[in-house]
Amino acid sequence: MTPGARTQAAIELLDEIVAAAASGGAAADTLIARYFATRRYAGSKDRRAVRELVYAAIRQAGAVPVSGRAAMVAVADHDPAVAATFDGIGHGPTPITPDEPRAQGGVAPAWLVEALTASGLDEGQQAALVDRAPLDLRVNSLATTRDAVLVEWPEGAATPLAPLGIRLPNGTAVEQSEVYRAGLVEVQDEGSQLVGATLNAKPGEWIVDLCAGAGGKTLQLAAAMANQGALLACDIDRARLQKLPPRAERAGASIIESRLLNPGHEAEMLADWAGKADGVLIDAPCSGTGTWRRNPEARWRLTPERLARLGGMQAQVLEIGAGLVKPGGRMIYIVCSLLDAEGTDQVAAFLAGHGGWSVEAIQPAIGTPHGLGHRLDPGTHGTDGFFVACLRAPC
Repeated sequence: MTPGARTQAAIELLDEIVAAAASGGAAADTLIARYFATRRYAGSKDRRAVRELVYAAIRQAGAVPVSGRAAMVAVADHDPAVAATFDGIGHGPTPITPDEPRAQGGVAPAWLVEALTASGLDEGQQAALVDRAPLDLRVNSLATTRDAVLVEWPEGAATPLAPLGIRLPNGTAVEQSEVYRAGLVEVQDEGSQLVGATLNAKPGEWIVDLCAGAGGKTLQLAAAMANQGALLACDIDRARLQKLPPRAERAGASIIESRLLNPGHEAEMLADWAGKADGVLIDAPCSGTGTWRRNPEARWRLTPERLARLGGMQAQVLEIGAGLVKPGGRMIYIVCSLLDAEGTDQVAAFLAGHGGWSVEAIQPAIGTPHGLGHRLDPGTHGTDGFFVACLRAPC
C-alpha cells in the first residue's frame, strides 16, 4: 500500500468506528481486524501503519468527529507527513481544503471533562488518560518468580509498583511466547495487579470474585491463596467467563469454581455462599474512564444516561456482594473509572444504607488517598486509572 492508500484506509476505518460508537457496535480493534480480514493484499507493515494512524486520530479527537476524514485531517494539521498523503493520487484521499471540517481536539466531550475536573483531575492528569498504555504482565507465583521470568525475557523490566509485574516493549508477541504458553505470566496492567491485591486473600480462605469477567484477577487471587481454600468466580457474561477455565488450567490454578449467574437472580444463585465469604472482590462494571489509554474510542460511547445506568449496576453488585460476606469479613470495591460518581460516591451511598459497615485503610497503601478509598491514575502513577475501597462487615 502507498502512504496515501494507508491514509485512505484509516479514514474508512474511522468512519466505521464513529458509526459503531453511535450505535453501540463493535470496538475499534474488532473493526480493524475485520477490515484487514477481507484485504489480504495488505502486509503486516501496512496493517501496523494503518492501525497507528487510526489510533492517532482517535486519541486526538476528544469529541466524536463528524467523519473519519475530519479525524484524519485534524491529524494532518499537526503532521506534515500525513498531510502530504492527501494528494488524490491513486487510492489516496483528495487534497485538504482550508474550510473543510476538522475533528475537535481534546481529552473527551465537554460534559466528561467537566465531570473529570469535578472529580479532582487536573489538566495534566486528564491528558495522560489518552496516552499510549505500556504492556504489563503479572508473573504467576504458583509456577515461578519474577527474577526467573526476567532471565527468560531480558528485554523486560520489573514494574515500579507491583511486586510481580513485568513491563515489556509494546508490540511484544506475548501469547506466542513459551513463557506465556507455560502459564508463567498473564497480561495484566500494573494498576490492575495493585488493586487486585488489596483483598489480601490468604491460603485457606473462602473468596468470591463477583464480577470475574475473563478471570484476570481471579487467577491473581488463586496465586495469592497458594491454591488453598475456595475461590468462586462469577459473572453474568457467558462469553467472558468461558475464557477462565482454559486460563486457569494453563496457570495451574486448581481451586477456582466458575459460576454463570442469571441477571436479576444473582442472590438466589449464590445462596449457598450467603454469609460465608471471608472476602469478596467486586471489580464492578463501569465507564472505563481509567482505561482510555487502551480503548480511547470509549470516550465517544459514554453518555450521561449510560453513566446513570452503570451507577445502578454498581449499587446492585455492592448489595449482592454484601450478602455473601461473613460477619467481620471484607469486601473490596473496584472500578476502572476516575469519576467520583462511580467511586467514592458509590461507597458513601452503600455505607449510608448499611449500618455497621465501615471503610478500612488499604494495606499496603497504594496510589493516592481519595474520598473513601484510594485512586491510581496514568498521569500520577503510570498505571491504568482505578478507584478502590475496602469495606468491613459488622461482626
